[in-house]
Amino acid sequence: MLRLLDIEYYKLIHNKASRVLVLIYFILLSLISLFATIKFNIGPIKFHLAELGIFNFPYIWHFNTFVAAQLKFFLLLVIVSMVANEYSNKTIKQNLIDGLSKKEFILSKFYAVIALSLISTLFVFVVSLILGLIYSSYNELSIIFLDLEYLVAFFVKLLGFFSFGLFLGMLIKRSAFAVATMIVLFSVEFISYLVVSGYNKETDLADTIYQFLPFKSMWNLIDEPGSRLSAVKEVAAQVGEDLSYDYSVHWYEIVIVLGWTALFVFLSYRLLKKRDL
Repeated sequence: MLRLLDIEYYKLIHNKASRVLVLIYFILLSLISLFATIKFNIGPIKFHLAELGIFNFPYIWHFNTFVAAQLKFFLLLVIVSMVANEYSNKTIKQNLIDGLSKKEFILSKFYAVIALSLISTLFVFVVSLILGLIYSSYNELSIIFLDLEYLVAFFVKLLGFFSFGLFLGMLIKRSAFAVATMIVLFSVEFISYLVVSGYNKETDLADTIYQFLPFKSMWNLIDEPGSRLSAVKEVAAQVGEDLSYDYSVHWYEIVIVLGWTALFVFLSYRLLKKRDL
């Protein structure tokens, strides 16, 4: 495993575009802390975002993982370009000639996916912990380490998303077309979900069906956190809206995404195994 990771690290560190994208990604993750400085002064209305409780433990784990997950597109470009460059630079053929098996080649890419997902998760954990210790009104250990399952969900979400990118990169062999294909597939799934939801407003048919599809299953791992804020609930209550939702991370949602992850990696291997290089 370490040997395969070393190979991918060498390729990544010598690719300028990938280095820049990784750097941008982690800089943007760091900028989550800027939410603490945002203040609105509109006449007599004044409020500070940090004072709304977005950095309170344990809510911060939910909020920060949700926000950080929206930035995963930058690392997707890295994953897809890693695969596309293997074909354009013909390094994939050279790796196989040098003794790397096709299984080891796919595993090296998947290990890179795991490493990037894990590093991202640890980074979000550290940033969230620091912000929470600075701004949270609750600093008891029992509260600080409550709801850490959102970090698990974040890791699984990245793992599934990047594995999807790995598969599309293997399938299409061109990074731009692979990313465009993912955007098209997302649009098709999202629009069809809206259509099904519109025709069945009285039932949960759309959610029941689409929870098993790739993008919806990944989205379900971390629900939007905004409606959890007490200030938002108070405003909703005044207009007669009930925002009592289930924000928990469910084991079956994790299993569904892990199932897609396994399928994407397997299909990537099958493509490479059957392909004449």
